[in-house]
Amino acid sequence: MKPGRELTFDDMLEYVGREATRPPEDEPPLPMGPYPEGGGDAPPTDGGCGSGSCGCRTPDPSLLDKKMDRRGALSMLFGAAAVGSQALSACSPTSLASAEEREAKLLEWEEYFKGNCRLMSEEDRERTIERLERLAKLKDGVDVRIDGTQAHPEVVYGYAFNISKCKGYRNCVEACIQENNLDRATSAQYIRIFEMDGGTSMDDLDHGDASYHHEVPAEGAFYIGTQCFQCANPPCVEVCPVGATWQEPDGITVVDYDWCIGCRYCMAACPYWARRFNWGEPEVPARELNPNQHYLGNRARKSGVVEKCTFCIQRSRKGKLPACAEACPTGARVFGNLLDPDSEIRWVLENKQVFRLKEDLHTEPRFWYFLD
Repeated sequence: MKPGRELTFDDMLEYVGREATRPPEDEPPLPMGPYPEGGGDAPPTDGGCGSGSCGCRTPDPSLLDKKMDRRGALSMLFGAAAVGSQALSACSPTSLASAEEREAKLLEWEEYFKGNCRLMSEEDRERTIERLERLAKLKDGVDVRIDGTQAHPEVVYGYAFNISKCKGYRNCVEACIQENNLDRATSAQYIRIFEMDGGTSMDDLDHGDASYHHEVPAEGAFYIGTQCFQCANPPCVEVCPVGATWQEPDGITVVDYDWCIGCRYCMAACPYWARRFNWGEPEVPARELNPNQHYLGNRARKSGVVEKCTFCIQRSRKGKLPACAEACPTGARVFGNLLDPDSEIRWVLENKQVFRLKEDLHTEPRFWYFLD
C-alpha cells in the first residue's frame, strides 16, 4: 500500500486472504508448486511460478476443512480486517483516514452484510442497534437511542378520525414530521389533510385539496386525514419481492430499510397513498433530530428505499399516543388497543356510525372515520 492512500475494501480483503493462508510461525512453510497427487478435491495448478503469489500455493487444509456458520465467517473476516487496518495504518502515518473514519467504515461493512430483521436473533438485533447508534455518533455527531421493543401480546392497534372535529390546522402533520425525522429537503409527509367542499362525498378524496394555504377552517368545508391505515390484509406486503415489509403481530406494517431494494411495488399496490420513496438521502438538521428512535420506525433512512407511517412505533409500544394524536388540538384523533374492551377506540367503534375508505378492496384497514 502506498503511503498517503486511504485504506480500501480491496486492501482489507487482500490482507485477510494473506492472513488466512499464512502458516503459523512455529510450523514449517507448506510446499509450493502444484498440488501433490491425491491432494483433495482441488485441481492441480497449471504451471505456476512457485512463489505462491499467483495462487499456486497449496491452501492450509485445516482452514478449508474447518466448519463455521455465517456469523463465524463474518467474524473472521471483520476481525482480520480490523487487525489489517491497524497494521496498514501504522505503515501509512500520512493516511488521511482518522481512527474514527476507519471505525465507521468497518461498521458500515458489517451493517451491509447483516440479515433481514425478522431473521435476527435477539443478540444480532442488539449488536445491530449498537452499531447504528455508534455510526450516528461517528458520522453525524449525534447521540441517538434506538429501541428494539417487540410487539406486545394481546395488543392490536386501531385508529379513528372524527371528521366533525377536524378543523384543518395540520398540527398533526407538523408533529409527525418532527417525531419521525422526515426529510426536510423534500417536505416529506406521512399524513395528508384534505380540504373537502361541503357538497362532496366524504370518501371522494380525488376532489379534495391537500395543499391548501389559507386560513382554516374555510367556510363550507370539512377536513379528512389519511396516512397508513395498517390494513389487516395489506396489499403492499404481498407484492414485496424480497420480504422487506411485513405486518407485525400488533397490526403495524413495517419496513426493514436495510433490506428494501427500492422497487416501489409496494407503493403501486397501496390504494391509500401511504408510502414514500426516498430519491435522495433524507436531510434532518441535527438540532431538529428526534433521538428517541425505533429500529423499524423513525431511525435514519437512506436514499433508494421506501418508508411509511408506523403509528409512531417508537411511542405506541411504550404506551404513548402517536405524535399526531397527541398534537391534535381538537381531539379529532382516537388511538388505542382494539383488543381492550375498555379502550376509547372500542367505544367509538361500538357507539358511532363508522366507515372506512375503499372497503370494497377488502384490505380491512384498521383506520375508521366517524361523525359526532
